[in-house]
Amino acid sequence: MKKKLTKFIVLLLAFVVILFSGLIYFTFFAPNYFDGEIVIKVSKGMTFGQVAESLKANNVLKNKTLFEIAGKIISAEKDIKIGKYLFIGGMTNLEILYDLKSGKSALRVSVTIPEGLKATQQAKIYTQQLGIDSVKFVEFVFDKSYAKKLGADGESLEGYLMPDTYQFYWQTDEEEIIERMVEQFWKVYNDTLQQRAKILGLSNNEIITMASIVEGETDLDSERATIAGVYYNRLRKRIFLQADPTIQYVIEDGPRRLRYSDLKIESPYNTYRYFGLPPGPINNPGKASIIAALYPAKHKYIFFVATGFEGHTFTRTYLEHQKAVYQLRKNREARQQNKEAGLN
Repeated sequence: MKKKLTKFIVLLLAFVVILFSGLIYFTFFAPNYFDGEIVIKVSKGMTFGQVAESLKANNVLKNKTLFEIAGKIISAEKDIKIGKYLFIGGMTNLEILYDLKSGKSALRVSVTIPEGLKATQQAKIYTQQLGIDSVKFVEFVFDKSYAKKLGADGESLEGYLMPDTYQFYWQTDEEEIIERMVEQFWKVYNDTLQQRAKILGLSNNEIITMASIVEGETDLDSERATIAGVYYNRLRKRIFLQADPTIQYVIEDGPRRLRYSDLKIESPYNTYRYFGLPPGPINNPGKASIIAALYPAKHKYIFFVATGFEGHTFTRTYLEHQKAVYQLRKNREARQQNKEAGLN
């Protein structure tokens, strides 16, 4: 009887060991097989259960329950990092949990910010590509004390958010993104360029404001210094700048073709109503426009108007300007006729 009992206990223990070993294996070490690679977003505010549900829904996990048990055993459920993760077929629960806890497989997202965008437009790009809070981003940009902390002369960081291609992790803090962009701005707008501003007798904010107007007027590098020269000539002659990009900054549904009524908008940014530069930058200019604002072309042009094709016609007198405007209208009519005829 004793031998039978001993044998039974041994078999029972062996069964328990095998069962426990199997449970440990499938909980931690069994591969989760799926084809190729799968990217999963872990966003701010997600619970461990929601992350597990997302992994299961995207076929990264074989068994969600075992994954959650594993997470609780190693306390990973309390310490997962936000990010965009790349998971490869065959990873075990333990490897996945380690990645989520350490952030090891979090991907950097490449975000390109073009020249000439307002901060609100930049915020939309970051929201779409990084999942940030656009409202928070804009609030930081227009926080005067925060702007001063980062070295801006003006009332906000508009103009100081340097266009470039950046790499960030998914849902990087809004402050960190802004500080990276402003840091890049100061690298571009270095001590040498700041010294040039002093030679011109202008503040950094005035230079960046002029650069932002130039940025809003043209995409052609060959024209930037000439356009800057036009606006400096107008300032010297005490003529209103009448810069359309400053109106685009204050209309709610822009950018669009301006109407005559837009020119009557009551705003210190309306350079048709207020003399001189607006209070601050109207977008975030690139290096080429900043250089143009610092080194404007010397000429006697006072006016310029688009040609209707590419670039602008620059003129010295109002009569010449009117002729250029008339030519622009003819060019537009010709383009419209060609379009209707299917020629372009």
